[in-house]
Amino acid sequence: MQDFLFYLNLGWEHIISLDALDHQLFVLALIAVYSYSDWKKILILVTAFTIGHSITLALSILDVFRVPSDWVEFLIPLTIVLTSLDNIIMKNHKQTLMRANYYLALIFGLVHGMGFANTARVMIAKSQSIALPLLGFNIGLELGQIVIVAAILILLFISLNLFKVNKKDWILFVSSGVFALSLKMTLERIPF
Repeated sequence: MQDFLFYLNLGWEHIISLDALDHQLFVLALIAVYSYSDWKKILILVTAFTIGHSITLALSILDVFRVPSDWVEFLIPLTIVLTSLDNIIMKNHKQTLMRANYYLALIFGLVHGMGFANTARVMIAKSQSIALPLLGFNIGLELGQIVIVAAILILLFISLNLFKVNKKDWILFVSSGVFALSLKMTLERIPF
């Protein structure tokens, strides 16, 4: 049980810590187009991200493939750039954008899973089985994402109801901010 809690905490820290800005920005970009009443859809969305993340993490730990860390560090913010840009371009087609985000969450989750792969490979390689560490890590990751989503939805609720912000303006403002930050990260991490 202690190992499980260790990996659960590791997953939690992976998404909640101040060093996890790229993951937090990705979650923000993914859910920017949703409303607080869409909370079930959002949970499915962040779970799709966790599934993609888990698949890549498991394959990497099993040493099925390795991607150089400088490329991973470049690709992660690039996925955020593309997601936020998609929000900006498609802001008038919310339903299409919402459907596309499920695929983006899963596919880009695969890329994000590589971000922790090298550390996890070293830590989990000592274990007899990767099942318990991966389960703990992914539950911690999912719980952290839910906390981030709840905070964003509270901010959205306050913005729309208290400050009377237009939903399209919210999408544009949030997505533009995420785009700018993630583009800066992408340019700083070009691996060539």
